[in-house]
Amino acid sequence: MQLTERDEMRADLVVVGAGVAGLTAAVTAAEAGLRVVVLHKGAAWQADRPEQSTATFYAQGGIAVVDPAAPDDSVDLHLADTIAAGAGLTDPTTSRPILADGPTAVSGLIGWGAEFDRTAAGDLARTREGGHSVRRIVHAGGDATGAAVQTTLSRRLHAAATTLPIECVDDSIAVGILRAAGQVSGVAFRTGDRDRVVHAPTVLLATGGSGHLYAATTNPSGATADGIALALHAGAVVADMEFIQFHPTMLHVDGARGRRTLISEAVRGEGGRLVDAAGRSITDGVHPRGDLAPRDVVANAIEARLAASGDPCVYLDIRGVPDFERRFPTVTAGVIAAGLDPSSGRIPVVPGAHYLCGGVLTDVDGRTAVPGLLAAGEVARTGLHGANRLASNSLLEGLVMGRRAAAVAAARRGRPIAEVDPDVHGVLAPMMDRRGLQDRMTRSVALRRDAEGLAGVAADLAHATVRPVRTVADAEDAALTLAARVVVAAADARAESRGCHTRTDHPQTDPIAHTRSFGLIDGEISVCAGSDVIADIQALVP
Repeated sequence: MQLTERDEMRADLVVVGAGVAGLTAAVTAAEAGLRVVVLHKGAAWQADRPEQSTATFYAQGGIAVVDPAAPDDSVDLHLADTIAAGAGLTDPTTSRPILADGPTAVSGLIGWGAEFDRTAAGDLARTREGGHSVRRIVHAGGDATGAAVQTTLSRRLHAAATTLPIECVDDSIAVGILRAAGQVSGVAFRTGDRDRVVHAPTVLLATGGSGHLYAATTNPSGATADGIALALHAGAVVADMEFIQFHPTMLHVDGARGRRTLISEAVRGEGGRLVDAAGRSITDGVHPRGDLAPRDVVANAIEARLAASGDPCVYLDIRGVPDFERRFPTVTAGVIAAGLDPSSGRIPVVPGAHYLCGGVLTDVDGRTAVPGLLAAGEVARTGLHGANRLASNSLLEGLVMGRRAAAVAAARRGRPIAEVDPDVHGVLAPMMDRRGLQDRMTRSVALRRDAEGLAGVAADLAHATVRPVRTVADAEDAALTLAARVVVAAADARAESRGCHTRTDHPQTDPIAHTRSFGLIDGEISVCAGSDVIADIQALVP
């Protein structure tokens, strides 16, 4: 394509995404002297409001982080809880340093202006959520932690831009990772009807998740698996894609599609109880921790009760939560906005697509198998989450890995790159109708799966229409279609039930835990040797 000087940009680091991982990396790198360009589908550059199109903004519960002064908590205990929730697939060698860096990362965020809830004595207030042994989750605004984190990072971004070489391009979508001589050389992206390029030796994917593979999700509208598709087309490898976490308590509204209100797990940590229409407990006898069991356990218990009763939802009984509306103002507002009355004491909930536990395979510093291509946050698979993410470990991972990715970018600064002139015109990609894809995934590749259902979705995907990628919607539909192909392939290959992947035709759990990795070879999803990929990553220079 013919580019004008105005269409070309140059940077030391390109960050694709503006949530917790992306903005942490961008600001950290800029403060280290790097030229940074942030590409974002939303409007992070508008100073009059915090960006609301990221999953970070909607995170409620908090940040799971050890209090170094607490006699009843430690990194070892946090790691043990993380491993237990991860159902045998959490990697302790990468997880320990991520968890250990948590206190420093949170302190850094406070240094940037974040204000967390505190006790009367002035200490950080901490709550407990499912899967945690102790109260270690710090929070802000009661249940508005994500909004506080996003606001802090957005303000820091604007402050940095007054004196540092950092720029954010709003309303843009990355359409391809540029490579030359086996190295990353930049990003092709689109703003409106303009095709543009950023030339850079390092690119960080921080695009978030893939919740809109399903008809209803807690994710914002931009969670369309963009980073997964970009990484696969660039030659990177993905792993654990079958593990899509369904949060146990998404607000139930008859017939609603798209983003739905999340009911924070912290509600149960403060005394909320899951009950059916008759008031009977959902989790009694299911797990020793009851309603505070790991998310996969609670979500499956709800699904089993709904299947047995035929009811459309279960209920979160909040009558035992002291001063509910003050402690959980975000949840209260969401319930009222849906036309429901929280003062009734019962909130209708169902499990909802919430978090991709797998993603682009990286090492503990965010490096992928493609030199110069990094990934952090929900789009990445570091090994922290295993087969099921522990509550409130996501914001922690985003903060820590954003800082680590910035350090890698700083080490790569000044590397010579070959500037590539991309050809983005005439790009063709298989696409399924989004609504049809979401309905098929919801019916056959959600909480419970079997070979017949997976085969049916695979057949539909194989007949997806190949169309030109001309618009943002086209790029998103192509990304969702490709991501669905990988999720279905991974779910079909895992003939067992583990974590948030339940096979009704294979209810047992294999005593030998294993991770499967996939790549895109000649347009086909192919199994890769994940251990070899990690070894290759670790052998790379920064």
